[in-house]
Amino acid sequence: MARYLITGIAGFIGSSLAHGLLTRGDSVRGIDNFATGKRENLSDIAKQIDFREVDLLDEAALSDACRDVDIIFHEAAIPSVPKSVVDPVTSHRANINGTLNLLVAARDAKVKRVVYAASSSAYGETPVLPKHEGMPSDPISPYAVQKLCGEQYMKSFYRVYGLETVSLRYFNVFGPHQDPTSQYSGVLAKFCSAMLRGDSPTIYGDGEQSRDFTYIDNVVAGNILAATAPASQVAGKCMNLATGKRITLNQIVEILRDLTGYKGEVTYAPERTGDIKHSLADISLAQKAMNYTPHVNFEDGLKKTVAWYRTVSSTVATAR
Repeated sequence: MARYLITGIAGFIGSSLAHGLLTRGDSVRGIDNFATGKRENLSDIAKQIDFREVDLLDEAALSDACRDVDIIFHEAAIPSVPKSVVDPVTSHRANINGTLNLLVAARDAKVKRVVYAASSSAYGETPVLPKHEGMPSDPISPYAVQKLCGEQYMKSFYRVYGLETVSLRYFNVFGPHQDPTSQYSGVLAKFCSAMLRGDSPTIYGDGEQSRDFTYIDNVVAGNILAATAPASQVAGKCMNLATGKRITLNQIVEILRDLTGYKGEVTYAPERTGDIKHSLADISLAQKAMNYTPHVNFEDGLKKTVAWYRTVSSTVATAR
């Protein structure tokens, strides 16, 4: 049985990955500093994992956390384009310095493989669709630059030290447990929460921007495939993790009207600096290298997500 370490385990993706691994019967250790993660995401599995409150900038604690670990899923980050624009220095420390610290600790602990949460933002605003891994990178925001730098460090540590690394470029992940309360939250989390409350959802721009929204279960499955695929097929590579389909924000609002019963208006605000107009992934490399297939389509994932937010909203209302 493999021993896994998840950085950022209390976050949306990290906690979902932990649940997926535990369902398989795997051994899970996790670290988080709760800068963006939430303790409640781990409440039902707290006794099943080896959790440590560790910051990626604490080299000694990080080194200890990597001991006796086979595979690391590196999910920890400040995952926000707008926040990186407002405060690039803090994002840099977490997303670049933290990633380098982790790689050094993993190398010294003789970890077998590191699977890295990269970002589709590395492609930038290139007009070519779908985005494929052979395209030149053209990051716009500091966040995109930082995540791309992480990819390069992953590749370097594989080439120089033989540490197996795999970078997965996430495309707009959504699903249950995504926090809608932060100003930097994912758009679907905000839409679902607002419309269930009867509040107007806010779209930055004209709403015709499109995204390859990827349901969380597909991301969890893709990470596990990246961790278990033969090194000859995935080590040192960067691959898109998405669905290969896109939808506009205006179309999503109309679907959510049916799912939530929202009858009100939509608020349109100016476009945000650093945002990308269109995003669509070519997932053929992941399909070929590790037999990745997105099993949950957007519509089914959105239904599951709305159902979860409705349950959470009801629980909060009852508690009051």
